[in-house]
Amino acid sequence: MKYVKFFREIHKEDVKLAGGKGANLGEMYNSGFPVPPGFIVTANAYKDFIEKTGIINEMKEVLSKINYDDYDSIKKASREIQALILSEEMPFEIKAEIRSAYESMYKISYDLPKKASEYINAIRTPPFVAVRSSATAEDLPNASFAGQQATYLNVKGEDDLIVAVQKCWASLFTTRAIFYRHKNNFDHFKVLIAVVVQKMVNSEASGVAFTVDPVSEDPNLMVIEAAFGLGEAVVGGEVTPDHYVVDKRTFEIVEKKIAHKDFMIIRDPSGKNKKVTLDEDMAKKQVLSDDKIIELAKIIKRIEDHYGKPQDIEWAKEGMKLYIVQSRPITTLGKRFNKPNYKEHLGEPILKGLPASKGIAHGPVRIVMSADEIDKVKKGDILVTRMTDPDFVPAMKIAAAIVTDEGGMTSHAAIVSREMGIPCIVGTGNATKVLKEGEIVTVDAVDGFVYRGKVDIKPKQESEEEKEEEIDVNKLITRTKIYMNLGVPFKIKDYKDLPFEGIGLMRVEFIIASQIGKHPLYMIEIGKEEEYIDVLANGIEQVASVVYPKPVIVRFSDFKSNEYRDLEGGEKYEPKENNPMIGFRGVSRYISPKFEKAFRLECRAIKKVREKYSNVHVMLPFVRTTDEVLKVLKIMESEGLVRSENFKIFLMAEVPSMVILADEFAKLPIDGISIGSNDLTQLTLGVDRDSDILGEMGYFDERNEAVLRSINRLINIFHEHGKTVSICGQAPSVYPEFMEFLVKAGIDDISLNPDSVKKGKILAWKVEQKLKFERALDFI
Repeated sequence: MKYVKFFREIHKEDVKLAGGKGANLGEMYNSGFPVPPGFIVTANAYKDFIEKTGIINEMKEVLSKINYDDYDSIKKASREIQALILSEEMPFEIKAEIRSAYESMYKISYDLPKKASEYINAIRTPPFVAVRSSATAEDLPNASFAGQQATYLNVKGEDDLIVAVQKCWASLFTTRAIFYRHKNNFDHFKVLIAVVVQKMVNSEASGVAFTVDPVSEDPNLMVIEAAFGLGEAVVGGEVTPDHYVVDKRTFEIVEKKIAHKDFMIIRDPSGKNKKVTLDEDMAKKQVLSDDKIIELAKIIKRIEDHYGKPQDIEWAKEGMKLYIVQSRPITTLGKRFNKPNYKEHLGEPILKGLPASKGIAHGPVRIVMSADEIDKVKKGDILVTRMTDPDFVPAMKIAAAIVTDEGGMTSHAAIVSREMGIPCIVGTGNATKVLKEGEIVTVDAVDGFVYRGKVDIKPKQESEEEKEEEIDVNKLITRTKIYMNLGVPFKIKDYKDLPFEGIGLMRVEFIIASQIGKHPLYMIEIGKEEEYIDVLANGIEQVASVVYPKPVIVRFSDFKSNEYRDLEGGEKYEPKENNPMIGFRGVSRYISPKFEKAFRLECRAIKKVREKYSNVHVMLPFVRTTDEVLKVLKIMESEGLVRSENFKIFLMAEVPSMVILADEFAKLPIDGISIGSNDLTQLTLGVDRDSDILGEMGYFDERNEAVLRSINRLINIFHEHGKTVSICGQAPSVYPEFMEFLVKAGIDDISLNPDSVKKGKILAWKVEQKLKFERALDFI
């Protein structure tokens, strides 16, 4: 056939014909691995489709009109091209080959009497298939096209299959794919798309496997994760899977963690995914028998040997048969590994999560379901909760470690733990159910595991590479200023000798929640507004006095309504909001008739501190419009806070409206902005920053092109108006490439959490040295 090739006809060299994914599946199928059967609608089919129908000319016309500096322009072109592809009738010869290949998956074609074959074929039903895009540029070494095109699962019937194939073709022109190709100088019509059609496995169990432990990076350990039902629950992070570790050399199972699995996802007769709650016996049952674990381990070891590099593999089990449904290189391994010695672990691993603040601690579990229960946490306890908020801080600061059900790297628990230097694991999914009140556990927040009992886990030895990083950061001079974030005033004494040039973000929420504990309007009601002002001023002064004359930029309070409600007296003054994250918060509060009085107390506290310490400046959070900024500046002026040479006023840039109207915001009577990368990423991508599911799937990422373009636009426009641009967040110290992007873009200041100040200073210095070297080469 011209347009369809079965897996048996495809090998790894056939990327131009089958795309990266298709070529990989064909390679494994023909190498004897248990890959479900299928076929490829080749890239030639797509190429002939756009050429024979004539829509290629219309597509080129649409693409020629794109303004790549205007997101809406790219989005409009994407819609138009996808509509062209979906509305055009697929040529008969292509459609006929797809139908024929699909029929061969369930109809017999060998020699039988006519009536017998007709009878057998009549009672056979079309199978469910997975229809996956497979771009011909997917495996290029300098560009990653992964995840840009569509996948359709549980497709059944010829007509639905034809539609799914055409939808995959159309997905070659998503907004993201168009921009990515343009940015990387790929010709839109030289990147083609094939489509994989593969029989769906009706999984009784499924999961993922890694031929190298992705946490310890030990090449001698393989990791298998398993859950009941279809793999979507594991890949999507909805279920905590069983966790098996196998020695690659001996195939000995060196660790088993049997998770409590509340539900599984199955396919109902119509082809839709359905959640089924598991009874208690099933929920705590081991998914794979030891024999199957070893059988699967041997398969994945063979796959790694075949490709000659570590692999990330998706697998499924139907009946007694194991299947491999995908394999790709592991791309997250570093240059070295430090392995925990599993055989020396005396306790049983019972939980896995995201290590948000590194460290190792042990102690008794204290399960806290609300802020009303924080008093039961004593010094040295392990605080276990669904997720923390500012009211939890008194308990957090005395806890030995923190473990949460929910949240990602930018959740409240993660940020505060890093600032306090407390070991923390977030996003475990079910810590509050698995752990028992009072039991002793060990929290390994280096690798993200919780073990039962007191386990002697030795800290990892510093590598030679890390020893070489011992640079005297105090002697480094950088154009990019490194500031520090701070929320807990008494911690400033621990951090005062770090190489920061000021406090770029001082949060006042800790002072309000932990040292005052009452709603500001309630304090006014009971006649204690002066007490509110004094406590707030004293907390700010504690920091300003230690770092003087370095600047301290105080962010006015940015509590959300649910957090204010939890303060004493708060229920009387706060609304119940379904989504407080994007509700009544930030500057919108300060200018509202209901809350203005409370904001004035904060202004008076700042004015009081500035009578002693002129190094204190302010920042307005969660700004949405220019009008609200002008209104709040008038309120501040009436309280004696007037912008001047020695009193700076900044705005937090967190809402996309500021990106879009950057030129209007830059004209305001302010000194600059500080980019809140967490909220900006959340609102730009529409991703809940506390969602552990989306976090594990990689959706929350400050390095997303949309976020980078937003940041670049803010830097350029505010600089054009003579205003400074800072950023406060963890990303610059986590991702060297993000730091490089910021420095290259010309950002003025980068404000980091205390645990990242030294590393951030070194990174900024290295990037600037690299840029100097590159500029010098330009003159040679």
